[in-house]
Amino acid sequence: MKIAIYGRPVNLQQIQLAESLFNLLLQNGVEVIVHEDYLKFLCQHLPGFKSYPTFSNHEELRTGVDFLFSVGGDGTLLDTVCLVKDAGIPLVGINAGRLGFLSSVSRENLEFAVESILKGHFSLDDHSLIRIDSNKPLFEGENIALNDFTIHKKETSSMITIHTYLNGDYLNSYWADGLLISTPTGSTGYSLSCGGPIIVPQSESFVITPIAPHNLNVRPIVVADKNVISLEVEGRSQHFMATLDSRSVTIDSSYQLAIRKENYAIRLVRLNNENFLKTLRKKLNWGLDTRVISLIMSVFMIPFLMEKMALSPFLNIY
Repeated sequence: MKIAIYGRPVNLQQIQLAESLFNLLLQNGVEVIVHEDYLKFLCQHLPGFKSYPTFSNHEELRTGVDFLFSVGGDGTLLDTVCLVKDAGIPLVGINAGRLGFLSSVSRENLEFAVESILKGHFSLDDHSLIRIDSNKPLFEGENIALNDFTIHKKETSSMITIHTYLNGDYLNSYWADGLLISTPTGSTGYSLSCGGPIIVPQSESFVITPIAPHNLNVRPIVVADKNVISLEVEGRSQHFMATLDSRSVTIDSSYQLAIRKENYAIRLVRLNNENFLKTLRKKLNWGLDTRVISLIMSVFMIPFLMEKMALSPFLNIY
């Protein structure tokens, strides 16, 4: 079995996690290749770290790789989408971040996850992608995203106007800080923070979510992903920010944008003890009794507060 490993060369907190992952794979006789920049980062901060074959782009990863492991948070896993593209390589997210909807393998479950994957005890979930097309080049040709595309104001506090069409039919002119088009996978990300709904991953839909709209009756809308969403932007400033997952570029009002579903999907590994609904309950604390949480917090906080009160000069007077 051959496994590729990708991580961002910025986070020192994930060094021990990465080292544990490499040791587990080597103990099980797995052939490993590492992203070129990530290997340099590991060799710099782990004295004596072994050298591995490397890759740096989609073409070098396209054949012979069984899985790609992403070490980091959800943002790191989003980076791997442009590396995998249509190669069909399943992605495994090792969560070294905080929330981790996509990177579902925690530090504590790392050994169990690796063992399950090597034994074939997992399922593969297909997640749809969005593609952005424009009358001018954008994102250096890396025009796909797993989560979302946004258009946002820049260089001014004034709102912008985004004229929006579905298959050429006029939908609305959003007067807002920006507009976000999300996949079902991305519905638990930025869109959720902007008041958008949570969409089950295989729902075959897009969410169009305004960002801080001027008119409060302008709400998020869910549309079928068969639609082509066209955008034209105008505002007092001549420049706007366009983002595609974690990548961003500056555009102007001369850009005409079209967002559609990509022809292929990204495959994410799901362990047999996990599912989307369980992840929702776990990450968003659904079903927890807030009264119990308040009681637990009180039990832990009372000794702390009493100690603080005892040390207070004002309270000691009385």
